[in-house]
Amino acid sequence: MSNPRVARGGKPLYGAKLGILMLETRFPRIPGDMGNAETWPFPVLYKVVPGASPRRVVCERAEGLLAEFLAAAEELVRLGADGITTTCGFLSLYQRELAAHVGVPVATSSLMQIPFIERVLPPGKRIGVLTVSAANLTEEHLRAAGADPATPVIGTDQGSEFSRVMINDEEWLDVAAAESDVLAAGEELVAQHSGIGAVLLECTNMVPYARALSQRLRRPVFSIYSFVSWFHSALLPRDFGYPASTAGEWRER
Repeated sequence: MSNPRVARGGKPLYGAKLGILMLETRFPRIPGDMGNAETWPFPVLYKVVPGASPRRVVCERAEGLLAEFLAAAEELVRLGADGITTTCGFLSLYQRELAAHVGVPVATSSLMQIPFIERVLPPGKRIGVLTVSAANLTEEHLRAAGADPATPVIGTDQGSEFSRVMINDEEWLDVAAAESDVLAAGEELVAQHSGIGAVLLECTNMVPYARALSQRLRRPVFSIYSFVSWFHSALLPRDFGYPASTAGEWRER
């Protein structure tokens, strides 16, 4: 039997299983946003990727930034992360390269949930996506996430607040106006596309409005929060109080 008081090292930091690759931003990250540490019920490690502005990642396909993302992910793993995620759904384009480089599980984009969600919906129902920029979310982004490129997509591009602040990286956010933009986009999604049984938020900054959107549309709303919560539950499974040394002694009564 191994000595329970012998600990194994090898990393500089402990207790944070998840590493989050951050865009280089200045816009407000309110609770619910994955870049706000208060959002998570578990500790996380953050790393800002130099030069990764919202406009460059969303509108310019993060071109020229792969090396920076790979180096940042590698640093998070070196520090102690056992899994990596990012703060922008458009980074699905880098999923394969990041996973191959760091050698730990990588969940770049909320869009990766689409195939699973499609399977849990009732027959005749499908998922619809809300994004910060429908003009820039392409079939290639969806394919890279393993999703059907024909998945319905609606953006907040036509709103007054949310997309403008996020894409232009502005320092002030009217939270009520941003929520109204997300709700309006959700209503447009179900009005334009029949059979929408659930909504997926591509944009990680939309998470604070997920509850209001679900109540407005009366449909499940999936997001990077739901995805990363599931992801983290595998990196650090819940302890139910049955250590390996005694697990074989338990019997159902």
